[in-house]
Amino acid sequence: MSREYRVLSKLHPAYSPAPQVVLYSDDESILGVPFYLMDRIRGIIIRRSLPRDFPFAEETARRLSESFIDNLARLHSLDYAQIGFGDLGKPEGYLERQVRGWIARYSGSRTHELPEVASISAWLKENMPASTAATLIHNDYKYDNVVLDPADITKIVGVLDWEMATIGDPLTDLGTTLAYWVDARDPEELQRLRWCPSNNPGSLTRSQLLERYARATGRDVSGMVFYLAFARFKIAVIVQQIYYRYHQGLTKDARFATMPELIQTLLRASLRGIENGAI
Repeated sequence: MSREYRVLSKLHPAYSPAPQVVLYSDDESILGVPFYLMDRIRGIIIRRSLPRDFPFAEETARRLSESFIDNLARLHSLDYAQIGFGDLGKPEGYLERQVRGWIARYSGSRTHELPEVASISAWLKENMPASTAATLIHNDYKYDNVVLDPADITKIVGVLDWEMATIGDPLTDLGTTLAYWVDARDPEELQRLRWCPSNNPGSLTRSQLLERYARATGRDVSGMVFYLAFARFKIAVIVQQIYYRYHQGLTKDARFATMPELIQTLLRASLRGIENGAI
């Protein structure tokens, strides 16, 4: 909590969609836990499915998806050292640590023998690209973490949930965004785990998001198959860690019982992308 407060206190003046924080307190006599307060951001957050009669015409969907990826490019263009984030993370070796760390996390939460894991893990280790120049990264950039202007939902007025922000390879950030983005052309099993209305008519495809990001940043995105495969694997591991608690009887929420199907879908999508070399 204190780390996120420090990040936001420096970030907001340079990047207005980040919330403006007001105060931080570690006095647990108030709420029982450390906390911070921030200014309220008034707006709209869209999630997996749109409300009935929500105004989301094709042109709106296109413009929003363009704003969405442009905003990520803007974040990655910030001079993090000038903002005061020179000591926020350890960019040297970031990608290798991430890959090996998430493979280890899966091993520590394994409940089933899933053959895709060994194949993906070996490929990631053997095909790790050289990292691009480090930037500030959000690490969970997706539609339900952005706040839209109620007067024009194609404009982003807020970006939330900065607890995982660090300095690292910006293409890992982009990979996570693309992993949450399900195209209208994707197979039915991916459609079932869609996180946002990215398959609505007018929305950019993953390939179009990637092309627009590359134009905006000038970065070489030719190795994006790796980053998308890794992101899907990482999300699968996160779900596996949640399921592990259920499997061990540490939580009783019956909704977690179906998580192995979601994990396998993500792993299959990761492996299919590797085999096809496709975004």
